[in-house]
Amino acid sequence: MTIEWIAVDWGTTHLRAWAMQGDTILDQAQSASGMDQIPRDGFQKALLDLIEGWLGDTVMDVVACGMVGARQGWVEAPYSAVPSVPVPDAPVRVPATDPRIRAFVVPGLKQTSPPDVMRGEETQIAGFLAHRPNWDGIICLPGTHTKWVQVSADEVVSFRTFMTGEIFGLLSNQSVLKHTVSEGWDDAAFAEAVADALSRPEQLAARLFGLRATDLLQGQDSGVARARLSGYLIGAELAASRPYWLGQQIAIIGDQSLSEIYAIALKQQGAFVEIADSTQSTLAGLLQARNLTRQTA
Repeated sequence: MTIEWIAVDWGTTHLRAWAMQGDTILDQAQSASGMDQIPRDGFQKALLDLIEGWLGDTVMDVVACGMVGARQGWVEAPYSAVPSVPVPDAPVRVPATDPRIRAFVVPGLKQTSPPDVMRGEETQIAGFLAHRPNWDGIICLPGTHTKWVQVSADEVVSFRTFMTGEIFGLLSNQSVLKHTVSEGWDDAAFAEAVADALSRPEQLAARLFGLRATDLLQGQDSGVARARLSGYLIGAELAASRPYWLGQQIAIIGDQSLSEIYAIALKQQGAFVEIADSTQSTLAGLLQARNLTRQTA
């Protein structure tokens, strides 16, 4: 089978690429060359290092989404304002690339009030909706910066971003809690912490130090502490995002293990939740964006 185009998901910490024929995956590759790991003039080299073996005599289209389109990325792709379909405009052409490729970057979405932006998630949303026309509800995209997105009539109506994943990483690796939280997990401790944070989110800061105190005074298991830390942070996020998800059908798109954690927390509140395949959604969205590149040929 012949490679027709290359799909790329290029985030802050990762670079993933797929050799595609239509919507069929022929090969895939990944590296740690995320946006934060390479200089501004290093994007083309990082990409070619990964996809060199897929290139031939014909010019290959490369369609990328994610932080590669940020101000510090390969090319700054503009934001489209919501309400909007997830990918309303043709991807931005990257100028002066290797003659063997035509590279494009998918624009992000922005919200004026309250101020918010997304890059990469819009592509996943587009891919999800491609298989579910007229789907109305809330899409949760958990990660370093978790998004809660209101979707109606195939448009992104509004969204909010929570730095829950980044806060978890900072607290578990760079705060006093690094001495308390390590590997392991406890489902019951997570569920209890979610419920506590949902009912009393104003107690979050005190609950966090309580993890350290419990370790010092009672020798709390590090896996229990990790689950409680996650539960407190996600519970506080659910308390703040309740106007989005309460009484709505919810789809979660993200890393499988993290998506399952969010699903458990939401189902605990009686929410109806489905988990969508993240890679499938990303590729379906990039295929939509690729079709729009015909406008920039």
